[in-house]
Amino acid sequence: MSTRDVIVNLRELAELTSTADGAQRLAWGPVWRDARQWFNAKLASLDITPEIDAGGNSWATLPGASDRTVIIGGHLDSVPNGGWLDGALGVMVGFEALRMFRDRRPPVTIKVVDWADEEGARFGRSLLGSSAAAGSLTIGDVEGLVDKSGTRLVDALRDNGVELSRMHEAQAFLKAIDALAYLELHIEQGPVLEALDQPAGVVLGTFGVERHLLRFTGQAAHSGSTPIPMRRDAFLAAAESALGFREIAIRHTTPDARVVCTVGTVKVEPGIVTAVPGVCEISLDQRALDAGVLARMLAEARDVAGLAAQHNNVTVEWRTLWRIAPRPFDARLIELCAEAVHEVTGAAPRLPSGPLHDAAEMVPHMPTVMMFAYSSKGLSHCKEEDTPEAYLEQTIAAFLRLVEKTVHA
Repeated sequence: MSTRDVIVNLRELAELTSTADGAQRLAWGPVWRDARQWFNAKLASLDITPEIDAGGNSWATLPGASDRTVIIGGHLDSVPNGGWLDGALGVMVGFEALRMFRDRRPPVTIKVVDWADEEGARFGRSLLGSSAAAGSLTIGDVEGLVDKSGTRLVDALRDNGVELSRMHEAQAFLKAIDALAYLELHIEQGPVLEALDQPAGVVLGTFGVERHLLRFTGQAAHSGSTPIPMRRDAFLAAAESALGFREIAIRHTTPDARVVCTVGTVKVEPGIVTAVPGVCEISLDQRALDAGVLARMLAEARDVAGLAAQHNNVTVEWRTLWRIAPRPFDARLIELCAEAVHEVTGAAPRLPSGPLHDAAEMVPHMPTVMMFAYSSKGLSHCKEEDTPEAYLEQTIAAFLRLVEKTVHA
C-alpha cells in the first residue's frame, strides 16, 4: 500500500488535464476522454481492462475468492476550472486498492467505478451515469438538454458510444453485481474538517433538499412620492423572508445535526433606482439529513414568507424547483469507517454531506458509506481546491484501511 503513489497519480492526472485555471475534464469531452485513456493505461499495468456499461460508467474488476463485491466509486469528470481532488481522489484511491490486493487474492471481488458525468457541469444534470445505473434517471427529463455551445446531450453521448435511449440498461449491470458495500472517498468541499483541524471525517449521509422559487407581488410605484407606510414593496417582503429563513436554519442546527437554508437568487422588478419594487423572486434551498426536520423547516419557511407578505401588503406564490429525500448511510459501514479513521488520525468526526454524490444513488441498492478529506479553506470546484499533503496521506491510509475492514468483514 502506498499513499504517496495515490498523490503522485493525482498530480499526474492534474498535469495532463488542467490549465493554469484548473481541471478541464468536462464530461463527454476530449479532455475527459484523455483522462479515461490515461486511467485505462494504469489499469492495464494490473492486467485489468474496464467494462463500460450502458450509462457510460467505467468498471474495473479484480476478481476475488467470492462473487460478493465491494465497490469503490469516484469520478474523473470535473467542472470547468475545477480542482485536482474532486472526484479523482475516489478513483485514484480505488486504483491503489486494486494494487493493494493484486498479489494476494481478496476474499471478495473488488470493483472500481468511474461514474460518468457526476458533475452535470455541461448539461445541467448531475449524477447522470450513477442515476442511470440506479434506475432514478428519467430519459424524458434529459433528452432535450443542450450545452452552452448548442451541442445536444444525445449527440455528446453518442460521440462517446452511449445511446441515451438505452442508458436505463445500466441498471441490469448494477443489479448483476452481488454488492457487499459501496465505499467512496471525496474531498469535503466545505470548512468543517478544517475548523476541527482533522484530516478525515465519517460521512453520515447526504442531505435531503427542498428547493423552491418564491414570487412576491406588490405594486411598483414612484420612490419619491409613495410614503413608506403606503408602499407594497415586494423586495422588503422577500428580504424579511430571507432573514427569517436564516433563523430557521440557526434554530434547527444542533451540535449533532447541521442544517442549511440559502437564498441564492434575487430578481427584482422593475429594477430601477426610482421605483418601489413591485415584484421580487427569490430562491430557497433548504437541506437537512433528517426528513422530519427538513419537513418542519419547509413548513416554517412557508409561515415566515406568509407573514412577511402580510407585513408588506403583498402576496406570495411558491413553485417547487426540485426535491430529494435524505440519503442516510449504512450504520454498520459508518462504524467501520469511524474505526478506520480513528485508528489512523486519532479522531473520527462525523458530518453530513451537503453536496450530493454518486454514493447517494447507491443507498437504495446496497450498504453505502463515504469518507471525507480535509478541504483547505472549504474550497472546491476551483483551482484553489486543496488538502495539505500530510493530511491527504492520512486520509488515504484511513480509506484503504476501511477497504481492508470491509473486504474482510
